[in-house]
Amino acid sequence: MILLKLFYEFMKIGLFTVGGGMACVPFLLALSEKTGWYTEAQLLDMIAISESTPGPIGINMATYTGYTVEGIVGAVIATLGVVIPTVILVLCIAKFLESFKDNKYVLGAMYGLRPASTGLIAAAGVSVAVLSLVNTDAFMAREWASVVEPKSIVLAAILLILTNKVKKTKNLHPVFYIAASAVVGIVFHFAGI
Repeated sequence: MILLKLFYEFMKIGLFTVGGGMACVPFLLALSEKTGWYTEAQLLDMIAISESTPGPIGINMATYTGYTVEGIVGAVIATLGVVIPTVILVLCIAKFLESFKDNKYVLGAMYGLRPASTGLIAAAGVSVAVLSLVNTDAFMAREWASVVEPKSIVLAAILLILTNKVKKTKNLHPVFYIAASAVVGIVFHFAGI
C-alpha cells in the first residue's frame, strides 16, 4: 500500500511541477507535512544531494525519498511516479503540437505558465533559505535565542560575498561552490561544529 501511495504522490508532483526540479520543493514540503516520510532537515539533505549529483533534481529527489521510505523498490516506484506524467504529456504534446503551435489559446497557456513556474521556483528558494538559516523548531517553540542558525548565516554571507563581490571567485562555476559547501559541511560535521 505504501508503494502505491509513493507512486501516487510523486505522480502528482511530476504532473503539476512546472519549471524544473526546484519547483517541486514546495510540493515536497507539503508531502513531508502530510505523510511524515521525512523531516525538513532531511528535505534539505535531499536538495543538497540532488543538486550535487548528476541528473535532474526532481528525479533525484524522488529517488532519494522513495529509497528512504521503502528502499530500492521505493526508489524505483517514486522515480517512475515522477517521470511517467512528464513522458505521457511530452508524447501527447509532440503528437499534437504541430497542429496547435500557432493557436492563440495554446500560446496564451504557455505564456501563463512562465510566471507560475517562476513563482514555484521563488517559493522553493525562500523555503530552502528559511530551512537553512532559521531553526524552525525553536521559532515554533518561541525560543528566540535559538531561532537564528549562526553557522548557516555566516556561510551564506561568505558565499554571497564570494559569488558577488570578490573578482577572483565571482565567475567560478556553481559546481565549485556546491563542492566547497559539501566539504565545509563534512568538516563541520566531523569537527562537531
